[in-house]
Amino acid sequence: MLGNIHSIQTLGAVDGPGVRFVVFLQGCPLRCAYCHNPDTWDAAGGEQTDVDTLVRRALRYRAYWKNGGGVTVSGGEPLMQADFVAELFERLHAEGVHTALDTSGVGSLSAAERVLRHTDLVLADLKFLTAADYRRYCAADFAQVERFLQLTATMGVPLWIRHVVVPGLTDSLPHLRAVKARAERYPNFQKLELLPFHKLCLEKYERMGLTFPLADTPAMDAARLEQLKAQL
Repeated sequence: MLGNIHSIQTLGAVDGPGVRFVVFLQGCPLRCAYCHNPDTWDAAGGEQTDVDTLVRRALRYRAYWKNGGGVTVSGGEPLMQADFVAELFERLHAEGVHTALDTSGVGSLSAAERVLRHTDLVLADLKFLTAADYRRYCAADFAQVERFLQLTATMGVPLWIRHVVVPGLTDSLPHLRAVKARAERYPNFQKLELLPFHKLCLEKYERMGLTFPLADTPAMDAARLEQLKAQL
């Protein structure tokens, strides 16, 4: 089984519990206004790698996973390569490795179910709360995201909800309270992560000849974000 790999972070600290081997897959059907990895959009890009090679490479870092670490697959959108991720996670489970899926929740539910059978944690990017905003800012179907989140609950896979806080767009306290309330609907929900909007991706957009939709939006102020977290 071959997968298209965009990049690998061997000692990641922000994509799940503990220290993690993070695999970023190539390909994404969404076009989120604040996307910081436009270089992952093209499904034909990246470097092809087989499951055996990737498992062997990941296991070299097993010594760093003693405090709850493991392997996270991110993107792009990993469910675009669901068969590859399902086989990878099954192999990692056979080795006793904790697996985490960082996903927007789009794609085939039957394919997602195959992945979730060997997933220990889902990091779900809940980007907005209405179908209109999902269409406008992500070119995505909110109903599809909701169906995926319900599937994680049905299968009992622990769920962390991630939400990007963008000044003037998703940074109001009422909005964030609504995000929290939506997350708490799911019985498998464990944690809400609020991620600050930044513009470190501008150089990528310029290099690729693309326009960054939120170029005129300021980065999220760290102190303001901490204040919002405290109020929540």
